Amino acid sequence: MKKCDVHRIRTEREPPDRSANDRDPLIKSPVVVQEDPHDNQNLSCGICTMFPSCMSLLPRRNEPRPPKPGQAPVVLNVYDMYWTNWYTAGAGVGVFHSGVQVHGSEWAYGGHPYAFTGVFEITPRDERELGDQFRFRQSVHIGYTDFSEEEVRRLVTELGKQFRGDRYHLMNNNCNHFTSAFCLALCDKDIPAWVNRLAYVSSCVPFLQRCLPKEWLTPAALQHSLAVHSRSSSPATPQ
Repeated sequence: MKKCDVHRIRTEREPPDRSANDRDPLIKSPVVVQEDPHDNQNLSCGICTMFPSCMSLLPRRNEPRPPKPGQAPVVLNVYDMYWTNWYTAGAGVGVFHSGVQVHGSEWAYGGHPYAFTGVFEITPRDERELGDQFRFRQSVHIGYTDFSEEEVRRLVTELGKQFRGDRYHLMNNNCNHFTSAFCLALCDKDIPAWVNRLAYVSSCVPFLQRCLPKEWLTPAALQHSLAVHSRSSSPATPQ
């Protein structure tokens, strides 16, 4: 995605912070908070090594900073691709789907054969809207955004020009690439590296390409959106 597409919509931003919490994906947790690297600077004061009790005076690193007025939380919801992870998790590689929750909606990306957006909207953390092959794993608090709900929807439209259904690729342009680009645009913070580690492990590609049915790349919610689009774009039936 070209930067200019996002910059037309973006308002004031905090300084970029693209660090990500690379937690072990096999440890299940309902909500994970990314650590803020600025807090780490306070942990090497020297005195704390000698007197651990002074650590209680420092800000808690595992608690998100409160939002500024008008800001909305940005949360990454991560899902297992069901039985596939039984085989790949032991090798330290998981097959995960992810969506970004902001302003009460969750946005994700899937593949289809048409030359328009593959981005779709679901109820946050509702795995039933995605399909039987998805299992909700955990939520990760990414940060806060200044975007209003209307601006978020405009941004989704811009991103949809890059993340078209016919451009979906399991390794090179998947749902996690979309959530990464979306989070960076919303709050200048990236998703945890483990969520899309599969894209960087080329040795697993042949196996996964064979074991993942093509219909898995088009979640049920996206299939429903395609059906609605097809009905709205077809000519009216003569009376």
